[in-house]
Formats: sequence, C-alpha cells, structure tokens
Amino acid sequence: MISLKTEHRSFSPRYTERMQHSAPELIQAIPTVHVRRRFHFLSFPMARCPKVSPQRDLDIRLLRLVRQTASGAGVPKAANGETSTRRAVITVGLIFVASLTALFYVYTSFPDLEEDERQHMKLPLHIEDAKNLGKLLERYKDLYYFQVLAGLFIIYIFLQTFAIPGSIFLSILSGFLFRFPVALILVCTCSAIGATLCYLLSSLLGRRLLYRYFPEKANEWTITVTKHRDNLLNYMLFLRMTPLLPNWFINLASPVIGVPIMPFTVGTFFGVAPPSFVAIQAGQTLHNLTSSSDAWSWNSVIVLCVFALFSLLPVLYKQKLKQKFE
Repeated sequence: MISLKTEHRSFSPRYTERMQHSAPELIQAIPTVHVRRRFHFLSFPMARCPKVSPQRDLDIRLLRLVRQTASGAGVPKAANGETSTRRAVITVGLIFVASLTALFYVYTSFPDLEEDERQHMKLPLHIEDAKNLGKLLERYKDLYYFQVLAGLFIIYIFLQTFAIPGSIFLSILSGFLFRFPVALILVCTCSAIGATLCYLLSSLLGRRLLYRYFPEKANEWTITVTKHRDNLLNYMLFLRMTPLLPNWFINLASPVIGVPIMPFTVGTFFGVAPPSFVAIQAGQTLHNLTSSSDAWSWNSVIVLCVFALFSLLPVLYKQKLKQKFE
C-alpha cells in the first residue's frame, strides 16, 4: 500500500533569475512548477511504485540539467578554468607525442628499404600516394604480413584520433592488400578505436572551450541530445552511413553535446561498415583509380541511402507507437 503526497513547488526568484541568465533555453523546456512525490511504503511484500510516464522522465532529466547549469556544474569554473585548460592541453600534447613515438617505432621496425622505395613510405594524401604505397607494401606483405597489418592499424588509429585527413586512402589500401573480411574488420575496428580516442580527447578539452565561449549554444545542443537520448544509437548509425557531416566533426562534437560513449562507439563500429565496404571494394582495383571519388558510384550511393533509412526505422516506429497511445 502506498500513500502519495503531492505538493507544488515553485523556483525562488533568485534561483529563477540565475537559471534564466545561465540557460534561457532550458527554462523554456521546463515548466515553472514541478511536482515532488513522496512515497511512504508500508511493510506489505507486494507494494509497487507507480509508473512514471516517458514525458515525466524527460522532464526530470531536463530539470536536473537546469539545476546543474544554474549551479555551474559541468561548466568549467572561472577561477581555475585557465589552469584546467592548460593541463588538458598538456595532456593532449603528451598523447600526441606518444602517438608519434609509436609511429616512429612502426617505421623503424619495417625492413630496410631501397632509396627509391623510401620516398613512398609516407602518409597518403592523394590517390597517387596511395598507389605508390600500395605497390611498396605489396612487395613486403608476404614476408612481413603482421608488420604491414600492425602498421596500417596504428596509422589508421592515429589519423582518426587527431582528426587528420587521409583515412579514406588507408581504407582503399586495406582492400588492395588484404582479403575482404580482414580488411572490413580492420577498418571498422580502427575507426571505432580512433573515433573513441578522439571523443575522449575532445571531452577533455573541447567541452571546456565550448562552454567557455559558446555557453548558450552548448546548452541548446545538450537539450536536443537529452530529448533524443533513447535513439542516439540509431542517429549515430545514420550519421556514419551518410555524408551529411564529416566523421571528424562527429568525433569532436559528440562528447561536447553530451552523447554517451557507448552508443557513440557501437554506432561508429557498425555505421562505418557500409561506406567501408565501398572503399574496400574499390581498393581491389586500386591501379585503375584516378581519385578517391572514383570509389563511389550511383549504385553505392543508393545502397548507402537504403542502409541509412533502415537505421532510422526503429525511431519512426517508436514515434508512431507513441502517437497511437497518446
């Protein structure tokens, strides 16, 4: 048996003024009067709590967000913000140096190259670089299979982690050097790991900078993410499959606007599979490519659009059910 007491509480004038100054968009999303429920449970074994509606649950989440923003939680403090930002920059710099050290180790562990071969041992920035590097690695792949595989693995993650262009050429190279299943697993794994590391670096530094210079825009984006939190995995799959936003922007922006790391990583791993399928398949005809755009055709674009629409079907189905029961 449960007795339910309901009392109406309004925000104090000072608290309301503070919230309007800190997050005006949040005030519009939350009613000014909220209900606090106090439940008194008796010692009956079959007592049950009343169900909370999805809209009520969303209001609770947004209310917590209002209180955190109004109290300054989640936003860097002005007093020690400069010190924290400096510490974050130093941490990112150390990670970058450590990554360069790993790349140097991969380079030195490779067998001795001829002088004319050494000039092609570099990051591919256009299709000709990818062709020359592919020819070079193909000569040594049979004798140094795991060195070549590990080299591509580390370089791919490095490019993804620091949002450096060129990963599309490594996807094409993977299709040229390895069997299709190996290449697909390699590209999806590297994309997920590299994007997650970029996510962590952005959460370390990017969130501080955004809330310092663009607090209103950050609050607006955070509200949007909170309202669609139950469907973030589907949205991440959709964004990865379509070229609406570049991958580096998704990696950097996701932690800043509050996208949790689990749907981000899982959505990245499975979401990059269809575009990677196209790039890997194009890598099998690397010698015939004149630019990275040759990897795409109208058929591949249509297939990607179909996969992207399928990723949004659960979201549309949930919305239909919600409208039906309301």
